[in-house]
Amino acid sequence: LKDWRRIATRYDRCATTFLSAVALAATVIFWL
Repeated sequence: LKDWRRIATRYDRCATTFLSAVALAATVIFWL
């Protein structure tokens, strides 16, 4: 369970970073 929580936390952090990158790219494209 502890390993699963560690993997879930890592995945959640990656998902957050990915969504931030997508939002940033969308903003740049929108302003262009």
